[in-house]
Amino acid sequence: MTDLLIKNVRVVTPERDEPVAADIAVRNGQITEVAPGLPPGADVIDGRGKLAFPGVVDAHQHWGIYNPLPDDAATESRAAAQGGVTTALTYMRTGQYYLNKGGPYSDFYPEVLAQADGRAYVDYGFHLAPMSSAHIAELPELIEKYGVASFKIFMFYGGHGLHGRSNDQSRFLMLPDGERYDYAHFEFVMRGVQAARERFPDLADEISLSLHCETAEIMTAYTKLVEDSGELSGLAAYSASRPPHSEGLAVFIASYLAHETGLANINLLHLSSRKALDAAVRMAAAFPHIDFRREVTIGHLLASVETASGLGAKVNPPIRPQEDVEALWEYVLDGTVDWVVSDHACCREELKFGEPRDDVFVAKAGFGGAEYLLPGLVSEGRRRGLPYGRIAALTSWNPARRYGLRSKGMIAPGYDADIALVDPDQAWTVRAAESESAQEYTPFEGFELTARVTDTFVRGHHVLDAGKLAGRPIGSYIARPGVH
Repeated sequence: MTDLLIKNVRVVTPERDEPVAADIAVRNGQITEVAPGLPPGADVIDGRGKLAFPGVVDAHQHWGIYNPLPDDAATESRAAAQGGVTTALTYMRTGQYYLNKGGPYSDFYPEVLAQADGRAYVDYGFHLAPMSSAHIAELPELIEKYGVASFKIFMFYGGHGLHGRSNDQSRFLMLPDGERYDYAHFEFVMRGVQAARERFPDLADEISLSLHCETAEIMTAYTKLVEDSGELSGLAAYSASRPPHSEGLAVFIASYLAHETGLANINLLHLSSRKALDAAVRMAAAFPHIDFRREVTIGHLLASVETASGLGAKVNPPIRPQEDVEALWEYVLDGTVDWVVSDHACCREELKFGEPRDDVFVAKAGFGGAEYLLPGLVSEGRRRGLPYGRIAALTSWNPARRYGLRSKGMIAPGYDADIALVDPDQAWTVRAAESESAQEYTPFEGFELTARVTDTFVRGHHVLDAGKLAGRPIGSYIARPGVH
């Protein structure tokens, strides 16, 4: 018997542009049938003609970076559900921030899992960053024992700080004596990931390496230029201090290293500018044997240095001028961009803003935004002619396939009943006070959106009901690749 029937919805799937009217039957947390006029189940919910999107796979979040991990897993997963997110993949590493510990992942990662357990309202997994040579040696165990199939390099960390210039990155990263976090380390990480792909050939398509592409030396030099000139302030100054060609050059370097090491699965994260996307396109043409995937964030698609609400919008890479926002949309619309994420990193006001409060260079980098991911992309994307099916691919199907979430990303029989109901005609104004996040502000304060997530289901559990969080935290850790 059907546990749940969601009737009278318009089902959005990535293989077709426009939705189809149907009901969705759910049993034991999975979709069993999608068709019009299905018989009622034990629980019937009338979708009243709303859009039914596959639950968002937000492939880029940061739980525990500025707040204790158990706290973020609770509050920020609630915010995620508001944005239609049903699975969050969150980045984790050793060093300062997060758990503020170094050492092997065999000790570190079980603690991560324990701290998040039982706290989240959405399903979740973790990407891990190999910060040391010992971590590279642990990659096979992380894949086989813990189901971690995706890894990350922060290309600027070796010579530039998380929030700005730094002369003490080794201490920040808690590196072992004699080790450096530099291009040579990045090469060895790539070789390690490729060796793991060869060791597990049946999983190789779902094992990948992601890169934060910015160049430390250029950012350090340009930060000094911007500060010395005093001509720019605020978000415009921060964007100029981390210029787009810093992203482009890092993309070139990362791509050649992937070519050199034979690593075929590369994800280029949160590309924020025309130059960054142009570099990514050029590298895909230069190295056609590398399967590049290109990511942008909802923050970089919705906000610019001219429109974002205050210094709370400081993030790495920076929010850019409007001309770069327009360029990102060109690449979204022509199919160059593979997925859209939030890069959600809750940074509360007391930590975010330094003294003086109006100095962008002393503010912390990062902000939340998962709660605006699907409504923001539907609102702005539809205005620009982005088909509904493409939105489903960008927010769910594409990241689910890349990251080994085999039971996620589609409204079809056999897939998890992860569903977001969206009213495409509900205009509303973004107010931070209405978010479930612990963050008290948002760079999108006052933005007018035209679509809203009203209901979110995680494996059939109704975690957002008529816009309000419901029930208890039922999110589960997802080992990847998961069996579909």
